[in-house]
Amino acid sequence: MSELPPIPAPEEPQGFSEELVESARKLFAGPVTFLKSAPALKFLPDPIVPEVAVAGRSNVGKSSLLNALTNRNGLARTSNTPGRTQELNFFDVGTPPVLRLVDMPGYGFAKAPKDMVKQWRFLVNDFLRGRQALKRALVLIDSRHGIKEVDRDILEMLDRAAVSYRIVLTKADKVKASELAAVVERTEAEARKRAAAHPDILATSSEGGMGIADLRAAVLEAIG
Repeated sequence: MSELPPIPAPEEPQGFSEELVESARKLFAGPVTFLKSAPALKFLPDPIVPEVAVAGRSNVGKSSLLNALTNRNGLARTSNTPGRTQELNFFDVGTPPVLRLVDMPGYGFAKAPKDMVKQWRFLVNDFLRGRQALKRALVLIDSRHGIKEVDRDILEMLDRAAVSYRIVLTKADKVKASELAAVVERTEAEARKRAAAHPDILATSSEGGMGIADLRAAVLEAIG
């Protein structure tokens, strides 16, 4: 599996110490390996290390962001067919693993059969409610559109399950700086109203590397 060129840390970390940013960089520069896919709860791996889940609607750029986060090219598969992956995919970070990333199936796919949508809700809801190793979820939101009603469904699901989550804006390089600032402000305002939401929003770009160092630090911070 080929590696992407190293992505430099931003000059002004968003509230993270230099030590945490550097520790996160070193962690994700090490081994990151696919563990398994779980189409149902009975296939989940033993919860032996802290887990951080990544959720987002189809076409939000989740696979690309996971590849940038782990500095790997092709760790998470990208697809031209939204909603194709309907499994929980687990990745070990570190050897032995320090944490696990959980790539959750994308949501909001309009053309998916109703039984697939129902299966998605059961799998995700049961995972969120019953997974003690899950320390935080990262909910990806497209910077060009902000939070949509379909995103609010997953936010409410996380609130009800009492799972701490942080909203991460993707494709921040696709909008003007003034528009991005407005989206961040609106998103922060909504996050402050939600019980389980982290108040700080991260803006990222998987293509340009914007915010990736901070995102790694946020993942490491989440597991304590």
